[in-house]
Amino acid sequence: MSDIELAITRTKALEALLEQAFNATGKGLHDKVTSVQNRLPQPLVRKIRFVATVRNKIVHESDYKHIDDRDGYIRACDEAEAELRALAAPPKVINKGCLGLVLLVGVVGAVWRLT
Repeated sequence: MSDIELAITRTKALEALLEQAFNATGKGLHDKVTSVQNRLPQPLVRKIRFVATVRNKIVHESDYKHIDDRDGYIRACDEAEAELRALAAPPKVINKGCLGLVLLVGVVGAVWRLT
């Protein structure tokens, strides 16, 4: 996959995730992240802006032919996508204390009946 294809594919995926999970609006990735940046951690916003800036550079600047740090760019894309998915996921409810409370109430009730 060429660097142009990589940049376009990855930014489209991030744009879609921002639209679907966060109701982001705007023309491109910069606009979309701006529309929801108050709901995202600032390090994630910076990471997404980096991805968008590299994409714009490779697509629009004729003398920029290859992503300088392709591995770093891919890593930033992977991390941004994973962080967005984690933020978009419904919260996991883990109630470890409930069973203990039920058992305690049962024991107290049984002891109370015996007395």
